[in-house]
Amino acid sequence: MIEVILWDVDGTLLDFLAAEKAAMEECFAHFGLGELTPERLARYSALNRVYWQRLERGEITKPQVLVGRFQEFFAGEGFSPDLAEPFNARYQEKLGDTVCFQDGADKLVARLKGRVRQYAATNGTRTAQERKLSKSGLDRMLDGVFISELLGAEKPSSVFFDQVLEAIGPVERKNILMVGDSLTSDMAGGLAAGLQCCWYNPKKLPVPEGMKLDYVISDLNEVESILNLPPLSPLS
Repeated sequence: MIEVILWDVDGTLLDFLAAEKAAMEECFAHFGLGELTPERLARYSALNRVYWQRLERGEITKPQVLVGRFQEFFAGEGFSPDLAEPFNARYQEKLGDTVCFQDGADKLVARLKGRVRQYAATNGTRTAQERKLSKSGLDRMLDGVFISELLGAEKPSSVFFDQVLEAIGPVERKNILMVGDSLTSDMAGGLAAGLQCCWYNPKKLPVPEGMKLDYVISDLNEVESILNLPPLSPLS
């Protein structure tokens, strides 16, 4: 029986790509960098993913991700790498200003409130995550929020999950469901921690060989059927 859900935020509950695009456009305008073309945004997004994957593998630190990705991106686009630090500072703030829910996730979380304990478990920065969780109202719907920057460790690290599980309290690990879109952070970390794992896979990509996931879904609302909870009463 699932007693606790750990929700990833970016790319799972919230549409990260929409927020990324809006934040980048605002920052490009603010710093006078010209048009953020789709091609430029695609190059940045690809570079950003590489940096976060390196962080997940423990190859670089969070500060090196946040500034380093923009230094490399700006150098490739012909802008001054010196812009990286102030650009990132503004970007973190603006990243939390655009809230787009995936698959009506706000309604799903609201329906599950009080029926199962729900927590956010995110690798995002404190500035961006606290802002978007507040603007989205998720911070008031969830039972708690775990942000890697405050825990001093990133998913998939056991240090991250150990702190989360200690804070949640005495619940058998098999009764905790990790739901996320990232195989390398959410699923890898959840599996290593002994949790049930549900891969949110809206693009319906193949499951990597050898990765034994408990559930694979393409719509977040499928989580409700996984929980097998009693139906809501008409007065709920």
